[in-house]
Amino acid sequence: MKAPLRVVFLGSDAIALRLLQWFAGEARAQFEIVGVFTQPDRPVGRGQRVQPNEIKLWAQAQGLPVLQPEKLTDEVRAELAALRPDLGLVMAYGHILKEDFMGVPPLGMLNLHTSLLPKFRGASPIQAAITAGETETGVTLMRIVRRLDAGPVADCERVPIGPLDTAADVEAKLAAACVPLVARGLPRLAAGELALAPQDEAAATYCRKLAKEDGLLDWTAPAAALAARINGLYPWPGCSTALQGQPVKLGLADAEAGDAAAAPGTVVGADAAGLRVAAGGGTVRLRRLQRAGGRMLEAAEFLRGFPVPAGTLLPSQPMSVLVTKR
Repeated sequence: MKAPLRVVFLGSDAIALRLLQWFAGEARAQFEIVGVFTQPDRPVGRGQRVQPNEIKLWAQAQGLPVLQPEKLTDEVRAELAALRPDLGLVMAYGHILKEDFMGVPPLGMLNLHTSLLPKFRGASPIQAAITAGETETGVTLMRIVRRLDAGPVADCERVPIGPLDTAADVEAKLAAACVPLVARGLPRLAAGELALAPQDEAAATYCRKLAKEDGLLDWTAPAAALAARINGLYPWPGCSTALQGQPVKLGLADAEAGDAAAAPGTVVGADAAGLRVAAGGGTVRLRRLQRAGGRMLEAAEFLRGFPVPAGTLLPSQPMSVLVTKR
């Protein structure tokens, strides 16, 4: 019987858990995870308690070696070599990998990136795809190079973006999409049959790391753009507005076509489906809202405890650019 392929996994984000569970379950006869590299424990939440990430917790539960270097030194390279990996698989690791480090596994290292490259290279591809109004995204399997997400592409797995999908919804779809993509790609790599194609540099776009300020909204923007922004930035950093002087976080929205006959930012109505706000073109329907210290509520429940009369004006603030050509 052929020995399983020895795989080192490098990642720090919970999006990879679905794939790791597949490795440990139905794919166990083909692949063996022999070690996990992940980011060092970091302060988390309001209390800033130092905690392990979910990748580390999963690996520890499996009894796997866990390495958490701050820097990829020669000593860390030696630790990688001691695991005797056939290949490395990277997803949202958080370190830039050096050539000598990537060269340790005989089959090299592949990366999973959550966009259809060359679109949305960079740190926030899921949010970027939704806020840009895309109806489809996916996971790309690629060879790592020194330039940001610019390596040759082996394959991709596409997923749809629904009109009411948030970043959390799309992330769950992409987590599941990693499994068939890797199940196709790694056997081809081991057999020397994995074809790689260069990316079209002219079509490349970039998305940066997000900040809290990216959740500000300019109601003079088109309704579709505002709804996409609200959905794409939920749950983090989250879009917010001020209602009657109180901060309110927005968790879900959609757009209605047609002239609202009111100044942008004006509440033009409310019903069980949402709070309707005039935009620069069309109307935004705010379907989920959350007051400070409360929980995210469907609009009908929110409005029962916090009625918002028609004519209420929501303040506009400049919206930052999330995707660039560079």
